[in-house]
Amino acid sequence: MGIETLFSKYNLSISRLRGQGYYGASNMRGRFNELKTLILKDNEYAFHVHCFAHQLQLALVAVAKKDTNIERLFLKVSCVINIVGWSLRCRDLLNEKQALKVKKAIESGELSTVLEDLTKNSDNRVEAGDLVDYMTSFDFAFNLHMMKNILGITFELSQALQRKDQDIINAMSLVHLSKRRLLLIRNNGWDNLLDEDSHFCIVHNINVPNMEEKFVARGRSRRNVQEITNLFHYRVELFYAIIDLQLLELNSRFNEGNTESLICMASLNPSDCFQAFDKGKLVRLAQFYPLEFSSTDLKALELQLDSYIDDMRLDSYFSELNDITSVVQKIVEKKKHLIYSLVSLLITLALTLQVVSASVERAFFAMKIVKTHLRN
Repeated sequence: MGIETLFSKYNLSISRLRGQGYYGASNMRGRFNELKTLILKDNEYAFHVHCFAHQLQLALVAVAKKDTNIERLFLKVSCVINIVGWSLRCRDLLNEKQALKVKKAIESGELSTVLEDLTKNSDNRVEAGDLVDYMTSFDFAFNLHMMKNILGITFELSQALQRKDQDIINAMSLVHLSKRRLLLIRNNGWDNLLDEDSHFCIVHNINVPNMEEKFVARGRSRRNVQEITNLFHYRVELFYAIIDLQLLELNSRFNEGNTESLICMASLNPSDCFQAFDKGKLVRLAQFYPLEFSSTDLKALELQLDSYIDDMRLDSYFSELNDITSVVQKIVEKKKHLIYSLVSLLITLALTLQVVSASVERAFFAMKIVKTHLRN
């Protein structure tokens, strides 16, 4: 493949590759036949860590693609945005109606929606009519409230993962917290969701089905279909299924195996006088690279780490450092890389792993502003 040709051109070997990273999801899935996977087959030590914020985005998108109910929800919402926002007149109408609704909601609460107005006099009146029917159904209201709660949890995580000053330990802690909150909603949130949704439907004159009655799927044949109650459909087939799918995606993309090296790498952080230093985790990090660290080297590394941390904490030259890159620069300037050769090698290998914040992808995205075919 092209990567092998490029390596050969510069007399490099894929077997010596210790880190790989790409901008955009297309390089990881489908379009390039999972390039990272192909490289890992040839070299299992060419570790890849995808941007945490992007992994979260992919986990959320996967839920919408794998469940037809949620996919339909987002498709219809997208259609509403397109219809309402296709002209300035429609957007002004939306703003006007919203202002009136806020002003008169207490008095009457009986204002027509923008879509209802569009069904009477609009080039999109047929599509608008279909959307009105769907958006005034219990299914839409239920899926909307359910996804609002789920995305409310993951939104906080997304915002945190995109912070430029986010560190690995905090990032993983936030991921675990989000998983716990989703599990808590799954186990204890059904009654609250149903009450919230039912109240919304009553206020907006939407029919709320009796949960003990037989569920009838809209637009589907009733032949050879197992009879289930509304309660089973909305609670098990939707509520439980969607949260389980979201948890499955999060566990798959943020599993312990593909983040252990990052957690270990955090022990090299020099902030606050190397407060995060953990010899055990750093030895574990070295074990990820058996071609560089033999069993004898690992024992020697343990001894070097003891001397290294004492030296770093006592030398004022290293007291104001805040990132691993600065440590490498200062170590070379002071020629300490000759004294702590194994530690220096470990830091160098750690720097081959991709940063887990969104800052790297932002940098590549900004490059597109000045990127042209000729400049390539």
